[in-house]
Amino acid sequence: MSEIISTPITYQVENQTFESVLVYQENQSAARPGVLIAPNWMGVSAGAVEQAKGIAAQGYVVLVADLYGLGQRPTNADEAGALMMGVKDTPAEVGRMQAALDTLAAQKIAAVDGSKLAVAGFCFGGHCALELARSGADIKAAVSFHGTLDTLKTHAAGEIKASILVLDGAEDPLVPREQLSEFVSEMNAASVDWQLVSYAGAVHSFTDPGANVEGVAKYHPEVAKRAFTQMYTLLQNVFN
Repeated sequence: MSEIISTPITYQVENQTFESVLVYQENQSAARPGVLIAPNWMGVSAGAVEQAKGIAAQGYVVLVADLYGLGQRPTNADEAGALMMGVKDTPAEVGRMQAALDTLAAQKIAAVDGSKLAVAGFCFGGHCALELARSGADIKAAVSFHGTLDTLKTHAAGEIKASILVLDGAEDPLVPREQLSEFVSEMNAASVDWQLVSYAGAVHSFTDPGANVEGVAKYHPEVAKRAFTQMYTLLQNVFN
């Protein structure tokens, strides 16, 4: 099996430097589909890169998006919350996601097929992934893992080009249950290709091996495996 390589990539967004991490299989020659990862509120972390390595092992070129800026790496929940709230529901949320997507497509380190791009996000990143799709970004799919589904409706859902997959913990106390029905109504009204899978027994952060707050945010390995399988099935469908 090819070695998985990770390397930082810096770029500018509105005169601010960002440092995302590119993750890919070594010695690839043909262009591969690209997957942009929006990490949880801890930003570009070792855990986020490990998740990206698992996705890259499936044959994708992956970029872990920096949503906070060079050197802005939270070390605790208070720092993460402050950084997240400075981005969520602001123009920077979609702007920084789009810049990372453009960087993934344009970089020359690992060849990417620019006609085959998708985004996946975790927790806060799930919200980012959906907002990028709502903006009309040229992506084939957007996947949210245990992310909130709310939107300020800055963009019309009718602009969505992507197939949407929401992977939800049925007992997630951090994603208000009314958001699910609101999301369904929004997607149906816009005639979007969408799926919503809600997993019994799962709370927030069910894909995060470091999450261990009982009843709130806890890793669920069986559900995580099922959820990633759902994503890979969708990616195979939209990229073929």
